[in-house]
Amino acid sequence: MSDDSRELGKLRDQIDAIDGDLLRLINERAKLARRIGEIKQGNIYRPEREAQVLRRVAERNPGPLPAVAAQRIVREIMSACLALEQPLNIAYLGPAGTYSESAARKHFGGAPTLLACPGIDDVFRAVEAGNAHYGVVPIENSTEGAIGRSLDLLLSSPSQICGEINLPIHHKLMAQAGTPAEVARIYSHAQSLAQCHEWLNRNMPQVSRIPVASNAEAARLAAAEPGTAAIAGDAAAELYGLTILAENIEDDPNNTTRFAVIAGHDAGPSGNDRTSLVCSAQNRPGAVHQLLAPFADNGVSMSRLESRPARGFGGSRWEYVFYIDIEGHRTEAGVARALEELRGRAGFVKLLGSYPRAAY
Repeated sequence: MSDDSRELGKLRDQIDAIDGDLLRLINERAKLARRIGEIKQGNIYRPEREAQVLRRVAERNPGPLPAVAAQRIVREIMSACLALEQPLNIAYLGPAGTYSESAARKHFGGAPTLLACPGIDDVFRAVEAGNAHYGVVPIENSTEGAIGRSLDLLLSSPSQICGEINLPIHHKLMAQAGTPAEVARIYSHAQSLAQCHEWLNRNMPQVSRIPVASNAEAARLAAAEPGTAAIAGDAAAELYGLTILAENIEDDPNNTTRFAVIAGHDAGPSGNDRTSLVCSAQNRPGAVHQLLAPFADNGVSMSRLESRPARGFGGSRWEYVFYIDIEGHRTEAGVARALEELRGRAGFVKLLGSYPRAAY
């Protein structure tokens, strides 16, 4: 036997021993998690606790495994352990194979039962009715902006935001087989078509672009119709057995969609949090400036400001509400002071939730 063969044998023996240690430690963790569930009962899932664990994994990771890979592994371990304490049902904007499903899997891991909903309204209803513990809905895209229906429902629903997910969106052109030259029409969601607009203009200018309800529906149609392609993600391609003809065709390589995790509660402080709220300005000069001043006066950083028609929350046809994201948890002293001052100036204020910022 050569020296290399002997060394390989020793290395494999070491890996087997480490695998045995990992298995033992994971099951010890699972026993502790199950005991916590027995003591606490009720709602076991703690978004802020998971965020702290994942943040600590990134900070302490010595390599060579990348921090994100380590976080994904730990996420799956936490997901499986949580299933022993409290099996979760997660509603998301379906059907299966959408980016919303990928976002739900990224945040909750593979253990929960995922419930595909036909629309954003249905995700909110599933959470409000208690048919799902949590819901996952898109709220904004880095290229196309806010998802108006999600914002409107956050305004009117009793559900709160308890977490966020940042999902990089990499669009793929997919079909039954063949090449892009054989494609006569392309199906996709309207936003995905817009996010790939320039690529399509350069590479497939004569091909018809047909918007459909979701990227997963586009993939289903492409699987059923010869000469048809879809723009969707890897999950849809795998689900419908499609061949990827071109990868990463989005115009912006940093294209990202932000999702909100909704529930009947928000989250406790994790040490790296965001607070979302919606408010209205009184109809007088300088009103918007007065809305924003409390944040500056109390040293609170504002990361997002979005205006939307009031839709029944104001008296005027042209009345608007303002969606605001600020850094920090609502219980932090500076944030609490800013919110109290805002309530004295705004027509109304609704806190949409404080929650951990996306861990990865």
